Amino acid sequence: MSLVTFGETALRFAPPDGQRFETAREASIRVDGTASSVAATAGRLGADARWLSKVPDTPLGRRVVAELREFGLETEVVWSDPDTGRQGLTFHEDADPPRAERLLQDRDNTAMATLTPGELPMGEIQNADVVFTSGATLSLSDTAADTTGALLRAAAGMRAFDLDFHPGLWDAEDARDALADLLPAVDTLFAAEDQVSTVFDTTGEPRDIVHTLATEYDLTRMILTRSEYGAVAYHDGVVHEQDAIETTAVDESGQHGAFIGATLQRLAAGADTDEALVHGVAAAALSRTMSGPLTPLEPSEVERLVSEQQSKRP
Repeated sequence: MSLVTFGETALRFAPPDGQRFETAREASIRVDGTASSVAATAGRLGADARWLSKVPDTPLGRRVVAELREFGLETEVVWSDPDTGRQGLTFHEDADPPRAERLLQDRDNTAMATLTPGELPMGEIQNADVVFTSGATLSLSDTAADTTGALLRAAAGMRAFDLDFHPGLWDAEDARDALADLLPAVDTLFAAEDQVSTVFDTTGEPRDIVHTLATEYDLTRMILTRSEYGAVAYHDGVVHEQDAIETTAVDESGQHGAFIGATLQRLAAGADTDEALVHGVAAAALSRTMSGPLTPLEPSEVERLVSEQQSKRP
């Protein structure tokens, strides 16, 4: 099965050991993008996955593409002149309670914000079994939003989208307005529970939330991720629930992308919703045991966790 994702991948800077940027003397540099993480996870688990993007022809842009290729991800990028768009950056400060972690966005005037449909291989979009992107790409500019809508509408296979809302990129009202135009072109919507309440001003039990959003936006599937509480989905009039797998968390930054990548890989392979969800939570659990937004999952480890979870069902 083939999966094509498109979107911006930022460079993520993070100081070590809970330090603040104000005083840190060093920082790690990793790639951080929902679309690329989803493609990378799906690819490691057996999908024919590819990430499409527009990247500045600069040392920072080349750094992003090189790391993704080293990870084994197939990439197809439009290289842009540095004068027409820069590389997006994020700055992440990890913290334990009572401190809160911080994510600072530096994503204005990036190359991806200038992407038009004519710059991408439309044949790959039209022929893919699954096409995926996220709200972070939608938020970059009006041009990026128009391109996102055009590419999803051109897709003949499953059209999947992650809410991926970051207050540092846009506000909830703008996101809600943009999604009202976009979601008619989406089959499967993923969203983190806390982001749903912010963007859609929706409260209540998770089972009610997935039903409400699926009905309101005429979605084939609505999948709500709940971090340490697992996931809830609505499909064909049925609510599906999957508990999380308990782990000692090293870093949670990669769990959402890992969940989506594993879930989409199984759905594209013809699995039902319950099977896809258990693979998603298994991938998310393994991702939490490794550092960074992009984690090298082993298919055999995912399958072992899936088998353990399925053996517990009555």
